[in-house]
Amino acid sequence: MIAEFLSKRISYGLMFLFILLNSILLYNDIYYLLAFPLIILIIYLFIFSLDIVFLVIVFCTPLSFNFENLDLLGIGFYFPTEPLLLIFTTVFIFKSLHKRSFNKDLLHYKDPLIIIVIVQLIWIFTSSIVSEIPVVSFKFFLARSWFMVPMIFYGIHFFKGGERPIKQFFIVFLSSIVIVTLYTLINHSMNSFSEESGHWVMWPFFKDHTSYGAILALSIPINIWLLYESKKNLLRYFLLTSLIILFVGLYFSYTRAAWLSIILTFGVFLLYYFRIKLKFLIILFIIPLLFIIINLTDISYLIQKNDAEHTTENFSERIESMSNISSDASNLERLNRWNCAIKLFYEKPFFGWGPGTYSFVYAPFQSSKDLTIISTNFGDGGNAHSEYLGPLAEQGFIGFIINLVLIGLIFTSTGFFYINCENQFYKNLTLMIILSLTTYFTHGVLNNYLDTDKAAIPVWGLVALFVAIKTYLISNSEQTTY
Repeated sequence: MIAEFLSKRISYGLMFLFILLNSILLYNDIYYLLAFPLIILIIYLFIFSLDIVFLVIVFCTPLSFNFENLDLLGIGFYFPTEPLLLIFTTVFIFKSLHKRSFNKDLLHYKDPLIIIVIVQLIWIFTSSIVSEIPVVSFKFFLARSWFMVPMIFYGIHFFKGGERPIKQFFIVFLSSIVIVTLYTLINHSMNSFSEESGHWVMWPFFKDHTSYGAILALSIPINIWLLYESKKNLLRYFLLTSLIILFVGLYFSYTRAAWLSIILTFGVFLLYYFRIKLKFLIILFIIPLLFIIINLTDISYLIQKNDAEHTTENFSERIESMSNISSDASNLERLNRWNCAIKLFYEKPFFGWGPGTYSFVYAPFQSSKDLTIISTNFGDGGNAHSEYLGPLAEQGFIGFIINLVLIGLIFTSTGFFYINCENQFYKNLTLMIILSLTTYFTHGVLNNYLDTDKAAIPVWGLVALFVAIKTYLISNSEQTTY
C-alpha cells in the first residue's frame, strides 16, 4: 500500500513538473518539449510492440521525404522511415540475440531466398571495402541492411500471424499511397494536368514521376487482391474508390515504363489464369523473335523514322515514343547511362566501383556521341536507370549474377508454388505477389529505385510474405502438394 501510494505521488509529481516546465518554455516560444510524450510513446512501442512500429513504418513510406539539404555523410536520407528503420533494425537484432527463441525457427530454416539475400548483403559489404568511394558505399550497405533486415527477417515473423496481419500490412500501405496520389492529383489539377507539371507535382513525397508511377503500378495488384478478398461493404467501397484513384494517378503520372509494366503484368496474369503450358510459351516467344529477325532491316528503318516525343500528353504518342532512339532525349539519355555502366564494368569487372557510386563516377565515361540535351558533364544526373546494369557497374560481375539469381529465384519459386498450391487463399495471394513484383522488375529494366524506401519496403515486404507463406502458413493449412 505504501509503495503504491509513493508510486502515485511520484507519477503525479512528474506530470506536474512536466506541465510546469512546458508552460514556461511555451511562454518563451520554445516548443521542443511538446514532442516529449511522442518520444516516450515511440520508445514504449519499440520495447513492447514492434508490430505497431512495423506498420507505422509501412504507413510512413509513401509519405516520407528526402532531406536533400540535410546531408548525412554527403547523402540525403528519407524521413521518418530511415531513422525509424535504423532504430528498428538495432532493436530487432538485439531482441533476436537476447531472446534466442524470438526467431529461432527462422535462423535455422535454410530457405534459398533467405540464403541469397544474405549472400547479396555479404557481397555488398565486401565490394564496399574496395570501393572507389568507401563512405558512399558503406552508407549504401547500411541503407540496404535497414531495408532488408526489418522487412524480410522481421516481416516473416510478422506475416506468420496469418490473414489478419497480411491484410493490415497491405491496407496500411494502400491507405498511405492513396493519400499521396490524391495530393498529387489535386496539385496536378491546379496545373491543368499538364505533362510538364506532371514531373514535379508529387514532390516532396516522390522525387520524380517515374518513381511515383512505379509504386502506383506495384500497388494496383495489391488493391485488386484486397478488393477480391474483402467481405465488408465499407472496406469494399474504399478499395474500389482507391483502385480508381490509383488508375487515374497512374494515367496522369505520364510514366511510360509504368504503363508498359501494367500491360506486361496483365499478360502474366493471363498466362497463370489460363494455365498456359511451357511449350506454348516457348512458341509465343519464338514466333515474334523470328518475325523480328526476318524483318530486322524494315524494323530498324521504322525505329529510325520514329520521332514521337515523350513530352506529349497524348497517351498513344507517349507509348510510341518508347521506341524513339533518334530524337527522344529521355530514351537517348538512358542509352548513355547504360553505355557508361558497361564501360564502368569493363574497367573494374570483379568488385565494381562500389555500391551506390555510379552517379559519382560515370561522368568521364560518357562518349560525346551519346550526350543529350539532358546530359551533365558533372555526372550528377542520377543512377544507371536499371536494376540490372546498376549492380553490374557498382558490384562487378559477381554482384550482377547474385542480383539475377535473386530475382530469378523470386519468380521461379513463386511460380512453382502457385502452380502446385491447392489452398485458394494462398494461391491467390501468391499470384498477387507475382503480379506486383512483375510490375516492379519489368519497370526495373528502365529505372532502379531499390535504394529508396518507396520501392524497397513494398518489394522486400512481398518477398518476406512469400517466404512466410511457403515456410509457415501453408504447412499449417495442410492443403498443398507443394
